Amino acid sequence: MTRVKICGITNIKDALDAVASGADALGFVFYEKSPRYVDKDIVKDIIQKLPPFVERVGLFVNCDAKEVNETISYCNLSLAQIHFEASDEFYENLKCKYIKVIRAKSKDDILNSHGYRLVDAFVESYGGEGKRIDPTWFDGVDCSNIILAGGLTVQNVTKMCEFGFYGVDVSSSVEKVKGKKDRILVDSFIKEVKGSL
Repeated sequence: MTRVKICGITNIKDALDAVASGADALGFVFYEKSPRYVDKDIVKDIIQKLPPFVERVGLFVNCDAKEVNETISYCNLSLAQIHFEASDEFYENLKCKYIKVIRAKSKDDILNSHGYRLVDAFVESYGGEGKRIDPTWFDGVDCSNIILAGGLTVQNVTKMCEFGFYGVDVSSSVEKVKGKKDRILVDSFIKEVKGSL
C-alpha cells in the first residue's frame, strides 16, 4: 500500500489530526526561508506527544552535517530529508538515516537516480509551491523505491498512484494557509491514496 507523508507540520493539532487520518509520516521543515519553517523546540514538543509507529522526518536545505545530526538527535526525528545537492563528504558525516531529494528538471534526473529517494518538481524555493512533475516522466520507470512530491491533490493522486510509488508526500494542497493544514483535505487525501473512499 502506498505510504503517505504530510509535510510542513508546524503545530501539534495538525500533527495529531494527520496521524488520526492515517498518515504514515510527518515532515518538519527546518529551512528558515520556508513559510512552513518550524523551530526545533516546537518539533521536539510535538514529537514527544505523538503515538508510536509514526515516521518523523526533518527537511533540511543548505546546511552542514553537524546541524542535521544535532537537530535529528535533539528532536528525536527518525529520518533526515536532504533537499539540496550535498557532497559525498556531507553524507559520510551524517549519523542518521536519510533520504535524498531529486529536484527533477527532466526524466533523466529520475532515470539517473537509484535506491529509495524522494522525487519533487524543481523549483527555486526548494518545494512547497505545488508544482507538478510531468506524469509521462514515470512511464517505464520502476517507481517502487520512489516517494513522489510536487503538485499532488485529492483530484490527481489516485491517477499518479497507478505508477506504484512507494509513497507520496503532500503539503500545500492540504492547507488552509501556508503552514496550517485543513483537516478535511488531509483526511480526504489520505483516504484517496489508501483506497478507503
